[in-house]
Amino acid sequence: MSQDKPLLGVILMLGFCVVAPMGDAVAKLLGQSVPLGELLFVRFGLQALLLIPIVWLTRRAWQMQGRVLKLTLLRTVLHIFGIGAMFTALQYLPLADAVAIAFVMPFLMLLLGKYVLDEEVGRRRLVACAVGFIGTLMVVQPSFAEVGWPALLPLIVAVNFAVFMLVTRQIAKETDPIGLQAVSGVMAVCIMGPILLVSQSSSIAALQVKVPDTTEWGLLIAIGVLGTLAHLLMTWSLRYAPSATLAPMQYLEIPVATVIGLLVFADFPNGLALAGICITIAAGLYIVLRERAIARQISQAPPRGAAEPQSETPAPV
Repeated sequence: MSQDKPLLGVILMLGFCVVAPMGDAVAKLLGQSVPLGELLFVRFGLQALLLIPIVWLTRRAWQMQGRVLKLTLLRTVLHIFGIGAMFTALQYLPLADAVAIAFVMPFLMLLLGKYVLDEEVGRRRLVACAVGFIGTLMVVQPSFAEVGWPALLPLIVAVNFAVFMLVTRQIAKETDPIGLQAVSGVMAVCIMGPILLVSQSSSIAALQVKVPDTTEWGLLIAIGVLGTLAHLLMTWSLRYAPSATLAPMQYLEIPVATVIGLLVFADFPNGLALAGICITIAAGLYIVLRERAIARQISQAPPRGAAEPQSETPAPV
């Protein structure tokens, strides 16, 4: 069984933690010269071009209808908005700060699970949520003082992707993950294409189209490949190792983003932001480890008293 290869799952998740911030770094570079709408169109277009052959060659399920089709469309719109907000935030914030602020999403997922899905959430995890929010605010505060409202964009990204994950949960058991990503890529192109076409007569700079030069074409291809590869690495990692093993590792994305930001942009979080990042990581890890302990207790309990195990709260891609 694929679950018997936890080491492979760990290696794949490590790959995700490196590839995802690399994609963000490329987006930060491109955002200085390529309009946002064009960047999103190419990003999702390459996702579709890369995944459709995989779906076809492996004969994966991709056809959707009814409720699943509607939720997939909603998921795609949320995906476009979330990535667009993150790419915009990266133009104003250091890479590590933007990624760390967006990592408030696991806390939001926990709260949404409690108040929307009526999942059981204990007092200690709620306290950890509060501590994580405080850590996030410590990262936001210096950035907000320096750049103003754009510092709040990663929080919008976190809220957006928390809803995105809730929608994904509703269709996860009814869709193939790679087929879902391929269909989402096609949907995104069908949404962004007409918007860009109509907007050429407007004065909205973010929706204009320019002819990229050779360097920009290389970076555009890179962002599509890196974004798609990151999703595949995470999906494949979960096939070979349980989420309880992999969830803590996702926080490695923050120090990796810090190193990449330092090497590529000479950015490094200030003292307050760095302390906030450490608090956010600690609170998030506590929640993940607490959920793992609860799931273990439930699995060891007698069948008559057993309850449904809590799901892990995944971090943002």
